[in-house]
Amino acid sequence: MPCRLRDNALVIVATNASDDDRLDPSVLRIAAVALFGGLLAQLDATIVSVSLSRLAADMHSSLATIQWVTSGYLLALTLVLPLNGWLVDCIGAKALYLWCFAGFTLSSALCALAWSANSLIAFRILQGISGGLLAPMAQMMIARAAGKHLTRVAGYMALPILLAPVLGPVIAGVILQYASWRWLFLVNLPIGALAFLLAVLFLPGDREETRPRKLDWLGLALLSPGLALFLYGSNKIGQTTGRGILVAGIVMMAAFLWAARRKGDEALVDLRLFKSKIFSTAAVTQFLSNGVQFAGQMLIPAFLIQACGRTPGEMGLMLAPLGLGMMVTFPFMGILTDRFGIRRVSAGGALLALIVTTSFLYLATHGFELFVFVPALFFRGMGMSAVGLPSMTAAYTSVCKHDLPMATTSLNIVQRLGGPTLTTLCASFLAWKLRSQFTDSAVSTAYAWAFLFLCGLHAFTFLTASLLPLRLNRLGR
Repeated sequence: MPCRLRDNALVIVATNASDDDRLDPSVLRIAAVALFGGLLAQLDATIVSVSLSRLAADMHSSLATIQWVTSGYLLALTLVLPLNGWLVDCIGAKALYLWCFAGFTLSSALCALAWSANSLIAFRILQGISGGLLAPMAQMMIARAAGKHLTRVAGYMALPILLAPVLGPVIAGVILQYASWRWLFLVNLPIGALAFLLAVLFLPGDREETRPRKLDWLGLALLSPGLALFLYGSNKIGQTTGRGILVAGIVMMAAFLWAARRKGDEALVDLRLFKSKIFSTAAVTQFLSNGVQFAGQMLIPAFLIQACGRTPGEMGLMLAPLGLGMMVTFPFMGILTDRFGIRRVSAGGALLALIVTTSFLYLATHGFELFVFVPALFFRGMGMSAVGLPSMTAAYTSVCKHDLPMATTSLNIVQRLGGPTLTTLCASFLAWKLRSQFTDSAVSTAYAWAFLFLCGLHAFTFLTASLLPLRLNRLGR
């Protein structure tokens, strides 16, 4: 099927529309294998995060030190992400995926053998280096196989990954009650071994599609540390040192953008992808949707505890409708997108999330009411889940097949920046409103203003989602 460029988007000339609409069973097999990457990384991160206090006690370490078991993993994951596109071009997607799985599994064994907090942190950094590419690689391989059916496939494949945050604490609790903390990492070994075997058997080879190129060392030296500094500084925004680190990260990323524009396709991340109206619109939508999701996950629990006087245990149970709303919606994304189109589903989800977020304004100004809070949270989860997958599908189907590794890298970087950026903005705005406010009513008023600010960000998400293409049946690679 020949490709030609039209209006900044690649258009497929389909020879048989009915054949093109059928989903090849091999696509589901490839997606099922690729799913192990995101599932294993997500499950591992959740299990370890909820076990930090036990790790600190067993290793006779402070919580401030042992939290680097999580922070070091996340920073290492961020450092290696920009290399995704270059590595796929050099050795191929299947080979890189196998190397990542092997590295993640072996580093999990090393974590289980750790003899001190510092050794565990070091091994977790190694685990983050290999695990950092599992999720974007899974996205890329599913996008390659599914094509315009990406939303249909990813909708079903996202359901187990949504279950990981639910299963993680349960698995961690059982392990910590009946076994050594070392089993927190040993549990990865059988899963990793099975996933490696399935990847060898079912993932298609792509060595003939490799395009080895020089590594952009300057871009790597600017972008990877810049991303890590930005994320670390965002988490420490309340400290002077944290703000300095955040500024340094922004400066380094700005320098990367300047250098990458001059290098073109030789850059670590090819910025020419963003010249496509569809890709750039989808990327901005991903940035905003990921950002408002994380910002809401920061604001709502804080509101329940600080303004409503709920305990952390009560707060955890009351947030369950959010996840349920997302789980209910994801499996139907493909059906909804096929019937109503990318733009209507994504913009409709953004509008729904905006409308129900205004409910929290009511709760902050009129007092907490459970029968308002629970449905609002459930429908917010439904709305947010309807924004991400369609816009991701639009981004990946707007580029040629050989540009998918670079597109995956770019989109994952944009997604990763959205969360801390908008969360920092909301947290800073809330802190400004809370400053010198001591009464309960003043605290509630500050949260009302913060929710209004969040609604504004939701409105921007709706506007960008409204610019996405309506249909993908004429788009492709």
